[in-house]
Amino acid sequence: MGHCTPFISTTMIQVNNLSLQFGKRILFEDVNLKFVNGNCYGVIGANGAGKSTFLKILTGDQDPTKGSIAIEPGKRMAVLKQDQFEYDEFSVLNTVMKGHSVLWKIIEEKDALYAKPDFSEADGMRTAELEAEFAEMDGWNAETNAATLLSNLGIKEDKHYSIMADIPAELKVRVLLAQALFGNPDILVLDEPTNDLDIKTVSWLEDFLLDFKNTVIVVSHDRHFLDTVCTHIVDIDYSKLNLFTGNYTFWYKSSQLVSRQMSDKNKKMEDKRKELQDFISRFSANASKSKQATSRRKLLDKLQLEDLKPSSRKYPGIIFEQERLAGDQILHVDGMTKVHEGETLFKDFNLNVANGDKIAFISKNSVAISAFFDIITGHAEADAGTFEYGTTIKTTYLPSDNHGFFDSDDNLIDWLRQYAETDEERDEVYVRGFLGKMLFSGEEALKSAKVLSGGEKVRCMLSRMMFGRGNLLILDEPTNHLDLESITAFNNALINFPGTILFSSHDHEFVQTVASRIIEFTPKGTVDKMMPYDEYLHDEKIQNQVESMYA
Repeated sequence: MGHCTPFISTTMIQVNNLSLQFGKRILFEDVNLKFVNGNCYGVIGANGAGKSTFLKILTGDQDPTKGSIAIEPGKRMAVLKQDQFEYDEFSVLNTVMKGHSVLWKIIEEKDALYAKPDFSEADGMRTAELEAEFAEMDGWNAETNAATLLSNLGIKEDKHYSIMADIPAELKVRVLLAQALFGNPDILVLDEPTNDLDIKTVSWLEDFLLDFKNTVIVVSHDRHFLDTVCTHIVDIDYSKLNLFTGNYTFWYKSSQLVSRQMSDKNKKMEDKRKELQDFISRFSANASKSKQATSRRKLLDKLQLEDLKPSSRKYPGIIFEQERLAGDQILHVDGMTKVHEGETLFKDFNLNVANGDKIAFISKNSVAISAFFDIITGHAEADAGTFEYGTTIKTTYLPSDNHGFFDSDDNLIDWLRQYAETDEERDEVYVRGFLGKMLFSGEEALKSAKVLSGGEKVRCMLSRMMFGRGNLLILDEPTNHLDLESITAFNNALINFPGTILFSSHDHEFVQTVASRIIEFTPKGTVDKMMPYDEYLHDEKIQNQVESMYA
């Protein structure tokens, strides 16, 4: 790590003339940024733009080609670790406490000295020093604080003394998150912290970060999370890192607005200024959580119109059309039961789907939802009960596991063509145009289906769905692997879709903006409410009922 000019007191990290190049590919060039104490920075960018790589440079895990990172002397940085096997021989509780490396070294040295059979006077003096440091770091409460974090992240007390190797992967992710949060670090660096967390744990994390007084730098695909916690957005675009005041929605709407205005050559500058100023005023009045509303309003008040820039980001063209309008009979489920590995996923489940329903299925056990979708799409059998579609219904299904669709050497043109239903759809020019709208242009359309990334596969599966022109869409965790641009385009397509949708998603914003009805599978029955997601989550009576059904 290089050094830089003296710090202003509140600057936690200073990035100086940073560049990173792999061969001929330039990821970043001449980046200069300051990360200031008390702010939360959301790092965004298209897939492959270098978000995680930038975090690795900040944390010292990756060297830049040139330039330097300077961290204020004496400040402690905590990082959400990605290696789930790194702490396999440690207990869950000790793994969390190892997050504060200085405190952990003191604990280890103290324990080693007290265990010596020939404890000397010098050892006594050293332990006295260590005990003073230990007390100063709130060491006596370390175990309690670590246990509280674990419990808040949904890890029950009976697991706190388990060895990390013995707990499932989804719990390891939460332990590593507790490790990063432990001990009030000065700088907190989080790469996709909401992965594998349920909605209640994400909400707890949002509140934790809102109360956190120090610096946070986070990468996330969860728009609701970014909107709630971020005071600033760092956008990786054109090999630059541009810093914007405000949260993700503010960045998205302002960049879209500026793009539209730049493309309209005849728009007067004063009109543009007034429209943007009105937008800033409206947005600052809607800052998302009261704890941050005041500070965000102050930040936005200082914002100059020149600070708003268009983005080069491309959004896929997702539009779902129906081959025919559906009649009144959509789907009727009667007495459906499914047991998986001895566990009842749902029992005697009854459902009547009305035309235009947009139903979000939620559960602490995602296997229950996938099993239900697999049954009603003919990919699995129920243990009891029946289901029946109306005669006008045509379904299109996006499963959470799409591996079986891509075991092929076909290029993307031939891959998509196999799902064509008309001669027009089989025409190469048409297929190429369609793939281009889904961001596979030119040579990209000749890629082999076998070599696609997770996000590219989902975009191909969406193309297949659009070819199907169904009037009932069934979507199992459809936002997995997608970048923010694809999620936003997909989200807007579902809002605008006039047909019926059955879906599940961990993306809060996606569920809140699409669903008109919520169905929750629990071990003791099903809750079915005709209301938006946030209303469902904040209805105390419903939530008490749900909790009792999981108990």
